Amino acid sequence: MKHALLVALVRGLQRKERGFLYLDTHAGRGGYDLSVAAQGDSLVRTPEWPEGVGRLWAASDLPAELRDYIDSVRQFDRRAGNIEETARFYPGSPWIVRSLVRPQDRMVLYEQQPAECAALRAEFAGDPQVKVQEADGYGAPRAWLPPAERRALVLIDPPFEAQGEYGRMTTAVSEGLERLPAGVFALWYPLTERARVDAFFASLREMVLPPTLALELVVDPDAPKMKGCGLVVINPPWQFERTTRPTLATLAALLGRSHRATAETIWLVRET
Repeated sequence: MKHALLVALVRGLQRKERGFLYLDTHAGRGGYDLSVAAQGDSLVRTPEWPEGVGRLWAASDLPAELRDYIDSVRQFDRRAGNIEETARFYPGSPWIVRSLVRPQDRMVLYEQQPAECAALRAEFAGDPQVKVQEADGYGAPRAWLPPAERRALVLIDPPFEAQGEYGRMTTAVSEGLERLPAGVFALWYPLTERARVDAFFASLREMVLPPTLALELVVDPDAPKMKGCGLVVINPPWQFERTTRPTLATLAALLGRSHRATAETIWLVRET
């Protein structure tokens, strides 16, 4: 869901000719070998991707936004050397955006883990439109906003491996909006405990926010841990809610683990 909506955000910003800065605070290594997902530390394990992107890969009659996303995935898969009909290589958010940006757009990618950052640098070595930074991505909005273009899309997608991620996300957004009030911010979060997400929403509402919505996909409401995920979008592009409605409905239908799978859009601060 995150990557499909990321494609929609990029396309929304590209309705205007003027370029923009894409700022990724937790970029990862850039791409992943799905075959490794079947190899645990000591035992063979069941990979998750066939029930995720694998379902979209084999689907027909996808909405235009999802076709755009899957085209980016297929492009990366072929570029990485896969000649089979099934998916093998999957792009992270940096490569998905790189497949879409125009000459007037540019990218800054943050990754704090040294090994992951080294892989990311290798992926984009020699690319004049991409800058890779080995640093704490929560400081990226403070360091790079406002950009020369005066337009930006900031993706904040932490691994949620440490305590306090929601608080650090809120702080990063506050600092970013202070420097670029019209910037588009996308914040990914897991759907585990509803109370934690509602507290996150409350902390965002404490700021003076521009129009802000949350898009949520629940694939298994009975899952003991992660039930789905969501994406908060601050300053969504024009008609973003309407254009992504078919995307969310299709994702719920294709990825749902039960008939109770749902997709929902929640306005935290409505457009006026």
